[in-house]
Amino acid sequence: MEITSDIKYVGVNDHEIDLFEGQYSAPNGMAYNSYVILDNQIAVFDTVDKSFGKEWLCKIQKILNQRQADYLIVQHMEPDHSSNILEFARAYPNSKIVASQKAFVMMKNFFQTEFTERRIIVADGDTLSLGRHELVFISAPMVHWPEVFVSYDRCSKTLFSADAFGKFGANDVQEDWLCEARRYYVGIVAKFGVQVQSLLKKLSKYELCRICPLHGPLLKENLEYYLSAYSLWSSYGVESDGVVIAYTSVYGNTKRAVEILTEALKRFDGGQVIVHDLARCDLSEAVEDAFRYGKLVLATTTYNGEIFPYMREFIHELTERNFQNRTVAFMENGSWSPVAEKVMRRMLEKCKKLTFAKNSVRILSAVSKESESQILALAKELCEKEESEK
Repeated sequence: MEITSDIKYVGVNDHEIDLFEGQYSAPNGMAYNSYVILDNQIAVFDTVDKSFGKEWLCKIQKILNQRQADYLIVQHMEPDHSSNILEFARAYPNSKIVASQKAFVMMKNFFQTEFTERRIIVADGDTLSLGRHELVFISAPMVHWPEVFVSYDRCSKTLFSADAFGKFGANDVQEDWLCEARRYYVGIVAKFGVQVQSLLKKLSKYELCRICPLHGPLLKENLEYYLSAYSLWSSYGVESDGVVIAYTSVYGNTKRAVEILTEALKRFDGGQVIVHDLARCDLSEAVEDAFRYGKLVLATTTYNGEIFPYMREFIHELTERNFQNRTVAFMENGSWSPVAEKVMRRMLEKCKKLTFAKNSVRILSAVSKESESQILALAKELCEKEESEK
């Protein structure tokens, strides 16, 4: 695929994958992107997953048309982008490997070599001239590994953005960017909002015509849309109005309480209500929604003097990603000694800028008139907050 007359795409699409990074569902596959700049000297940007090494090298060979690659730019050392470094080095023995100091340490771990005789170590602000194209290397630590840098080509005003602005899904599948990019960001990058903000600040100095990420499609129109999405996500802003209800239920009684709350929220407000049964849903989708919307209701049973395991894992997924700037409400169930709300509050105590609803719901085994009135009071409070924010 031609990006410009001298920037070519040599990435691959993976439709065999079921779980990306061993945990994220990838129903539409995954793209591993790689790029080539053809100039007086030739630079290849990143490799691909090990399963596609031969296909990738064949694409490069075809693009080069008997020329030799001069540089392999290694922006990120995660194996889906770096696993074919050794194969590339063997195929192009006169090429140089360009990476950060930390990346070369990782290469020693992965390949038992740091390519000492052919490496070029780059740091923030360093440049590399290929001829007409001059690359500026921009450090991006913890977006989302410590060795990462992105590369800006002054000539074409192209940003090679490593994992930033990536998404789930193969590039030969047509789908909206936003949903799977958000799920990718929340799942993989959300913990590092401060570092993403730092990178965005650095990028603001450069004029961008296109963004070439390591996952997902080339971005070349309305770039402000993608930059604004990353700015909002990395500042933990509320993207959409609505209430997310995440629950677990053993015998259906907590589920019934959630159904009553859902009906009440729709009746009082008519806004968006998103419900996730944590024992059955895709957890990454539930976590994504918790970061997308401004209000979250956690409903679960007391279990072994704690909370139900799926709820514990869900809250852990939130706190691990610096969940903040949201309104949170609680619904607990317990047959003799309910402690679920106490446990959930304790798990969230280190989160920043959380507002806890004044009303909470306590169910003793099954929904009663008393607990139903608590549900209605909570629904009204959440809808009042919704109105006050509009």
